[in-house]
Amino acid sequence: MQRDTASDLVAFLAVAEAQSFTRAAAQLGVSQSALSQTLRNFETRLGVRLLTRTTRRVSPTEAGERLLQTLGPHFAEVDAALEAVGELRERPAGTIRLTATENAASHVLWPALARF
Repeated sequence: MQRDTASDLVAFLAVAEAQSFTRAAAQLGVSQSALSQTLRNFETRLGVRLLTRTTRRVSPTEAGERLLQTLGPHFAEVDAALEAVGELRERPAGTIRLTATENAASHVLWPALARF
């Protein structure tokens, strides 16, 4: 999958779930016009409309609904996998080497390490 296609799919999913360009743009950290242009180009490239736009609401077309139902769960799995990987980053791991005198080790370090 090309990088553009992946970001286009993320944009589509955000708008379809939020049912609003304003909320989706805020969620993605882009302007409304940039998001609208991205989706317009994506629809042109696919040759099918994915969203029905009105002044008050955005909703998926039949093709958009099909894409949403097919890809939505997979993107949720990707988000869960990325979150799991992120948890590993937050947990310290590895070997720690301490250099101390015998007296400091027996009176300070060993009692402190015993708590872990």
